[in-house]
Amino acid sequence: MREMIKMVIVLTVLSSLSGGLLAAIRNNTQERIDSQVLKFVKGPAIQKILEGATNNPINDRFAIPVDEEEKNFFVGVFEGVPKVVAFETKGGGYGGDVGVMVAVDVKTGKIHGVSVTTHNETPGVGARVETHEDFKSQFKGVPIGTETKVKKDGGDITAMSGATITSRAVCTAVRRAGDLYEKAKPQIKQQLSSFSG
Repeated sequence: MREMIKMVIVLTVLSSLSGGLLAAIRNNTQERIDSQVLKFVKGPAIQKILEGATNNPINDRFAIPVDEEEKNFFVGVFEGVPKVVAFETKGGGYGGDVGVMVAVDVKTGKIHGVSVTTHNETPGVGARVETHEDFKSQFKGVPIGTETKVKKDGGDITAMSGATITSRAVCTAVRRAGDLYEKAKPQIKQQLSSFSG
């Protein structure tokens, strides 16, 4: 019995030390991890939908708390005016959440573009959402807050062939972007009015 108690104590101490060490490593590397995710995962999507911006939207960003969560907004300067913001939302796809970066022209209230950041969709089918420009271009110019749906569900968006669930996920993410944008619009406009680039 004494050996059993000794073994439990040793395992408890080792587990505590291991957990503490892992937590310390994660805390010390979190900033670098966030930087790498921004650069290699979200960065390409931001650069793509804010193509033509005269600034670096990845560097020019601000955070606003929305629904108890800190959301990053990336600023696109066009014709010398900071008038487009991009931010990420998600929709449930076939293989899990599909992360979608949505850019909104603050002056017109219309979608400037959408791009996929993350997904676990089926290769060769739903995974085409990353590169299927015809599908993504359907959102450009749509007023933010519009009830975006695929045609199968009574909407105006033509789903990708064989990837209706993924197409629905993007539509859901765009609808969520509309809700988020409406909640944050006063703060977004305030941030842009004081934006110095």
